[in-house]
Amino acid sequence: MPDLHEPTIAAIATPPGPGGIGIIRISGPESKSILTKLFKPRTKLKQLSSHKLYYGWIVPQENSPPLDEVLAVYMKAPSTYTREDVVEIHCHGSFIILKEILSHIFLAGARPAEQGEFTKRAFLNGRIDLTQAEAVIELLNAKTKEGLDIAVNQLRGNLHSEIEEVRDILVGIKAILEVAIDFPEDDVDIIDPDKRKAEIREKVMPVLQQLILNSDRGQIFREGISIVIIGKPNVGKSSLLNALLKKDRAIVTEIPGTTRDTIEEYLNIHGIPIKIVDTAGIRDAEGAVEKIGIQRSKEKLEEADLVLLVLDSSSPLQQEDYDLHQSIGEKQILIVANKNDISKKESFSVNFPHTPTIPLSAKTTEGIKDLEDAIFEQVTDDMSDWDPGCSSAPNIRHKSSLEKTLLACSRIMRGLEENIPADLLAIELQSSLDSLGDIVGYTTTEDVLDKIFAEFCIGK
Repeated sequence: MPDLHEPTIAAIATPPGPGGIGIIRISGPESKSILTKLFKPRTKLKQLSSHKLYYGWIVPQENSPPLDEVLAVYMKAPSTYTREDVVEIHCHGSFIILKEILSHIFLAGARPAEQGEFTKRAFLNGRIDLTQAEAVIELLNAKTKEGLDIAVNQLRGNLHSEIEEVRDILVGIKAILEVAIDFPEDDVDIIDPDKRKAEIREKVMPVLQQLILNSDRGQIFREGISIVIIGKPNVGKSSLLNALLKKDRAIVTEIPGTTRDTIEEYLNIHGIPIKIVDTAGIRDAEGAVEKIGIQRSKEKLEEADLVLLVLDSSSPLQQEDYDLHQSIGEKQILIVANKNDISKKESFSVNFPHTPTIPLSAKTTEGIKDLEDAIFEQVTDDMSDWDPGCSSAPNIRHKSSLEKTLLACSRIMRGLEENIPADLLAIELQSSLDSLGDIVGYTTTEDVLDKIFAEFCIGK
């Protein structure tokens, strides 16, 4: 149940900047009384009904002029986002109006909400578990439809359900171990090692392994990848960027060295958010500005998940092309054989037999779709069976906890085979339960919670 002694909090819940509507959210035991102090409904009311929208004005003091014409709603606990009394005021979307109304709400008894405090209260009051709370920030930050699907799936509690199913099995095994501890002379018969091993092997470990695998896959759709375009000057790097973006973002001329600095843009390739970076042509430069640009190009190359090496298919390869290919090292790479509209005589498959080559024309955009398909295949690898609606561990903290649980289960399996005493197995099993509890919030420390909710905006 919500703590009635918790302070009432308030914040602007809509993004900064002008808009048609701005929303202020209030949560806590004083929410209703604060609203009644400031809100003057058009029609006199005996009382405010819960979950009903009212039209009126915000009037900060008796006989003072209204601040704004608004819609207001009071929502009685526990049927609210935070399971506390909640008020929302829908006013015009001027930041000046929002701040003015908010200042009077503070004077009436609320305090400013901290980052993520509304969602943190929803978690602490038991409305959602920690995986669902973290899904909120994933949903707000989703860059593609596929990333949104992953977040919505998590918000619906699917990850929580899978974790709970595993925990229930492990809790059952732990209960058996505790009985065996009380009756050590019959511990083997009570434990039934073969049955316990089968439970872990067939019902626990496959779920953990799949969640870990889905975590790596899902990360690509949630967080995206970084692609860097490199090549000699005047091979068509900027034209390729423009073709992928479907707009003229980079200056294109026939003069080598036009791009003096890195250009970063974002695009969506088959649901994967991509940060794509056009770089200065890498060569032995004399000018100070071009040298700085080339150095930045090399730094971006180090950060890249995938490299597009652009070569001129209308000209024979030069030593600089081979040197660039060598400089990429072990990173994933695709060769783009550009200027295919001029000449198709150079395919480069003989020169670089182990690197996929995509012939295209950045000028006419012929072959751009082939490049997008190749990028998707390169970064997703063996993901033909991937379903964005499946459950996955959404972040490194979750994945780490799953890996710890999987390792603990392996040790328990080995202990059952070697007839390790039940009390030692129980300790190992409790360790696995703690790791799973950390994911859903049962055993998560306060400092970790603070770090998680600090990633939220203030109004959420």
